[in-house]
Parts: sequence; C-alpha cells; structure tokens
Amino acid sequence: MSGDQGFSKVLVAGGGAWGTALAAVCARVGLDATLWCRSPSQARTMAESHENSSYLPGYKLPASLKISSDLGEAASAGMIFLATPAQSTREMATALALHARPGVPVLIAAKGLERGSDMMLSDVLSEAAPGLVPMVLSGPSFAADVVADLPTALTLAGRDRDMTAAVARAISKQAFRVYVSDDLTGVQTGGAVKNVLAIAAGICSGKQLGASALAALVTRSFAELRRLAAVLGARQDTLFGLSGLGDLMLTCSSMQSRNFSLGFELGHGRPLDEILSSRKAVSEGVYTAGVVARLAGRHQIEMPVCQAVANIVTGDADVDQEILKLLSRPLKAETD
Repeated sequence: MSGDQGFSKVLVAGGGAWGTALAAVCARVGLDATLWCRSPSQARTMAESHENSSYLPGYKLPASLKISSDLGEAASAGMIFLATPAQSTREMATALALHARPGVPVLIAAKGLERGSDMMLSDVLSEAAPGLVPMVLSGPSFAADVVADLPTALTLAGRDRDMTAAVARAISKQAFRVYVSDDLTGVQTGGAVKNVLAIAAGICSGKQLGASALAALVTRSFAELRRLAAVLGARQDTLFGLSGLGDLMLTCSSMQSRNFSLGFELGHGRPLDEILSSRKAVSEGVYTAGVVARLAGRHQIEMPVCQAVANIVTGDADVDQEILKLLSRPLKAETD
C-alpha cells in the first residue's frame, strides 16, 4: 500500500455492482475505503447488511468498508473511483470538483462515450473538473467475479506514468492485478466500443445463427474496433491487450455481460424499451452506439457492425433487416 503517496483514503462513487466490487477490493487491500451511494436509503441498507442486495445479492462486503450518501467524503480522499454510468460522468465530475482536493487521481471505471459531445470520458472529466487527474480503469472483469475475489486483470491508464503506477500498486492484490498504460485513448476506445459490439454478438446468439457466425462476427468486430482506434490516435498494441481484445472476448461470450444479454433478448424479438425497463443496471452500449456511428462517419471509416447496432437501438431498423444488410455486403480483401 502506497500510503506515502497519499492514496490510503479512497472514495468509490457509485453504488451499482461495479462500484461495490471496486470498493470491496480497496477495503481488502487495507485502504480506508468509503462507497458512496446516490440514494440515502440504499446507503443505510447496505451499511446495516454489508451487502448490495440490489446488484450483488449474496456477497458479503468487508466489515471495514464504509457506506455513505455524503459526497463530501471526497474532500479527504486521496483517490477517487468514478463508477457511475458513463452518461452521468459530467454531472458527477462537476459535483466532485466542489469537494475533492486538486491533484487527486480520479479512476474512471465506466466504459462509454458522452452523447452529445462525442467526447471520451477522461476529456469530460478534465473539462468539468480541471483540477482533478483523470485515469481510466478498464479490462475484462465482471463485478461478481471481482467481489468474489476471483482472479482478474485490468489496465489502468493515465498520463503520468509514475503516478499511475503508484495508484496501480495501491489497489492491486494477488487476485486483482492492475497493469499500467499511458494510452488513455486506446484503453477508452476499447472499453466503449466493445459494449456496442457485445450487443451485436448477443443478437447473433439470440437469433441462433451458430458458433461459426459468432466467431466471424467477433473477429470482424475487432477489426472495426482497431480501425476506429487508429484514427483516434490509439496505439495498436493497446487494442491487443486487456482493455481491447481481452474485454471484447469476455463481453461477447457471456450472459453475465449486460450488453451481450441485451442483444440476446433483442435477437429473441423482445422490444428494446421492454428490456431496458426491466433492468436496474445500465447497458452502456445502447447509449454509445450512436456516438460510435457518428465518429465512424466523421472519420470516413467503415464500421458496419456498430452501425447496425446503432440502427437497431435507435429504432431505425429491425434486427432481421440489419442481419440481411451485413450478409449482403460485397466481398473484399479481409484486411481492407
């Protein structure tokens, strides 16, 4: 633990599954950790039961973990995790800026792009809270695995390599390994786009198109991810790491993925509004799909799978129409 770096006191903002799991990790490595919940009633219930029965039922949280609904806890934190949904990043960053000390690292744990501005979340944080230091935590990880203390490996990206490495050491443990990168663009692109692609993979499985089709779809999806990352200035080696290929493999192959399971239900013919209204957790790919499609158009690159998902979630086309369009695309060299 890097107490001399000032990271011993941690605030995790976000009482969902991922925020709860990250708070549990911080408490287990000996950090003075507080989990912030937006709802005072949720905070009280969790403080009494030491369980997040809404998002992670059955998993007991460390006794040392504090639960609060007071964002003023950020004033004494040396490190902050931002584990709220991607589309609330600006709101949360603005609120944190009123309390947090300048120079405190904020680890963005959401995976998405801001609708309206089409900005990366690290840029949203820098704009809304210029005194705080943006970092991004991403990679193949399900909250249930992390809170159960199963082996997990992620990437932490930040501009200052020494500070990023110090933060990574502070939160790492044997079953929670954190690798360091300075490629904020690559790590965020991988995390955001894979959510969109996971919806497509879920649709493929829901429509029972077969394992061969799913393998082909995920492979071509990875090509789209690399294509966009390249024009945004990401390093290609980042995309072959945990936050790119690793995260894509996980979320395109498991019903534990909120985006994959949403796509699976779409493939079964269930309306999107009905799916969303029945869920507590956010499926980020629904909100990121349109942003990715706009970026692809702006940079004049082909991302047909992402475009198909965008068309489906906006109601511009149905699932069968988009599958037919993808199957009717002209053949060309695989690497084009």
